Amino acid sequence: MYIAIEGVIGVGKTTLARLLQSSLQAEILLEVFEENPFLSDFYADRERYAFQTQIFFLLSRYHQQRRAVPEILQRGANLIADYTFEKDSLFARINLHGDELDMYFRVHEALAEKIILPDLIVYLRADTDTLMQRIALRDRPYERNMERTYIDQLNRTYEAVYLDPERGKSHGVPILAIDTNNLDFVRNADNLNLVENRIRQALHLSPFQAELPLNAAHKE
Repeated sequence: MYIAIEGVIGVGKTTLARLLQSSLQAEILLEVFEENPFLSDFYADRERYAFQTQIFFLLSRYHQQRRAVPEILQRGANLIADYTFEKDSLFARINLHGDELDMYFRVHEALAEKIILPDLIVYLRADTDTLMQRIALRDRPYERNMERTYIDQLNRTYEAVYLDPERGKSHGVPILAIDTNNLDFVRNADNLNLVENRIRQALHLSPFQAELPLNAAHKE
């Protein structure tokens, strides 16, 4: 079983991966973003440092997934990742333009052919205002000047990609979309159990409650 958790900055991907690790008896693979030497400069001047930042992330994530994912799965272990290889291309659509974007996608396409796809993508959704609140609460130094317009643009890009009904036909990976606006995985065990049940149900992984009722706030 290989699950990848996706969503916009601040939505809770890493937190959920860590919380599910024990109950799903899985190893976790976390993206390494703090090693990017261009990241702080990028948030200060996105246009100037976008290409360097994107290429560094692309190659870093490629090498991490090429090494770690096959090794973990070959041992027969379950795996939860807090990102997909596709993630970086979503950021590139916003941050790069013209020849730089064309070059990026040529490299990304060549590398993506060698990446193992997950069995399920769990897409965590949240409103932009909720994301901004969560980003502020975790208070990472390089995120303190994060622009709301940037997060909103990312949010709309993620929504367009992961809620596209035609996407599954071309990518072949099922997507479980979960609205997290009113969920608190850390402080509310029922919320965490709800998400775990939805994942188990999507993967037909027992035990799970087949007909878990969801209120309007929790609908896909």
